Amino acid sequence: MEPGVEVSGGVMRQIVPLPAFKDNYIWLMHDGRNALVVDPGEAAPVMDFIAQHDLTLAAVLITHHHADHVGGLAALAPQCPVYGPVHEAISGVTHTLREPDEISIPELALTLQVLDVPGHTRGHIAYYAPGVLFCGDTLFSAGCGRIFEGTPAQLFDSLNKLAALPDDTQVFCTHEYTLANLAFAQAAEPENPARDQWLAECTDRRRSGKPTLPSSIAREKAINPFLRPLSESVQSSLASRLEQPVNNALSAFTALREWKNTF
Repeated sequence: MEPGVEVSGGVMRQIVPLPAFKDNYIWLMHDGRNALVVDPGEAAPVMDFIAQHDLTLAAVLITHHHADHVGGLAALAPQCPVYGPVHEAISGVTHTLREPDEISIPELALTLQVLDVPGHTRGHIAYYAPGVLFCGDTLFSAGCGRIFEGTPAQLFDSLNKLAALPDDTQVFCTHEYTLANLAFAQAAEPENPARDQWLAECTDRRRSGKPTLPSSIAREKAINPFLRPLSESVQSSLASRLEQPVNNALSAFTALREWKNTF
């Protein structure tokens, strides 16, 4: 699926990745008239796209407070409502959210559920509508976010919450980290044909200058070692690295995240 046409309730919407900084994506959803953006670390890519396509910015969604996700708010915030996490102090947010809040974007005939997904930061949230997940820096293709403010248990629970969403959910994370994550996944879980197939596809995409995203929940459950800490191949790799077996899923996840920090 190209990033990405999404149809829900008979409404056609396009989801476009706007590159920012070195490897960020600002996701922009529009219906040809109105738009929302997710985690605008820079304003210029958003303003340029909106001007080129004669769109009206209807909403901004923020997942967490890091500068590369909120840096464009000062320029964009006066134009429309800005939604963000209640447990993080973010200048420019006009509506604070927590699970199980829902938000309605009437201009796009869209309702989004708010999910609490702490771990990367303490107050990180995600936005979900059937078929679409904007998950910030919690889940990446073949990877997950670093633990800056939360705990391994929090991030593990957050990832399991996302993995429980329907398999056909398209995953719009905010960094082009896929090839680097897949290199780690090869070390962490050497025996995974589905992962190898995804690696070949993503390598071709990047050679052609295309994003590797969105992924899907089904794909991530098949190839992402952080969602598969008890798979036989992951267990074997961890036992070899740690010189002892890993007894449970959280311990295995924690060991994987620590390994990835220095990979």
